[in-house]
Amino acid sequence: MQTKQLYEYNVWDLPTRLFHWINFTSVICLIFIGLVMLFKKELGIESVDAKIGLKVLHVSIGYIFVANLTLRILWGFFGNQYARWRTLIPSGSHLEKARIYIKSIKQGEPLQYSGHNPLGQLAVVIFFVCLITMAITGLIRAGTDIYYPPFGSIAASYVALPGVDPGSLVPYDKSAVDTEKYDAMKAFKKPFGSIHIYTSYLLMLLIVVHVAAVIRVEIKQGGGIISAMFTGNKVLRDKARDVDSQP
Repeated sequence: MQTKQLYEYNVWDLPTRLFHWINFTSVICLIFIGLVMLFKKELGIESVDAKIGLKVLHVSIGYIFVANLTLRILWGFFGNQYARWRTLIPSGSHLEKARIYIKSIKQGEPLQYSGHNPLGQLAVVIFFVCLITMAITGLIRAGTDIYYPPFGSIAASYVALPGVDPGSLVPYDKSAVDTEKYDAMKAFKKPFGSIHIYTSYLLMLLIVVHVAAVIRVEIKQGGGIISAMFTGNKVLRDKARDVDSQP
């Protein structure tokens, strides 16, 4: 019996794999702590100290998330061909590629890709838009809620009463702040909080869809998608359609 030839491709470089798992871990932790903060009353968490403690923990993990995301964005200009933005961001002919890929799935012979398939590329773009949105809005809320960097000193200086050291302000303590300016800051930060929360809901949905899609592709098409994020290598049953088009 003749064994069918398999095609192995070295796809995900080490920095990309590290980003993926650090991002996954930090996002899951942030979502968990965020849900605890959102439902703190239902969980019996009422003290200001506990509220501040949760915020500090959330923001501290958020710094890891933001630093990791920043490095990944930069790596998109220096990494291997699969890590670069010119490969990840869909081109002008992407819709046609997606149509052909979907057709191949319906025919029971899905096209093989060494990197992301056309649908995966779209998912990557949506994921990064959500992650960047979460990072920006999270940093703004970190500064305006508990006076943490990079915007905390600006927020504290704005609301502090004359003669009060902005660095001495305690989150949620209004005794040393200008009430009018504090209320103005609350109005300013509110939409960023709403965007942060609703984007997190979208991110949760995307994570569920992503995991389900990866498992389905792994079962139906093979390729070792899951193991590839550990080893960096994908093994396909057919020659990858995107190899010749890669730079």
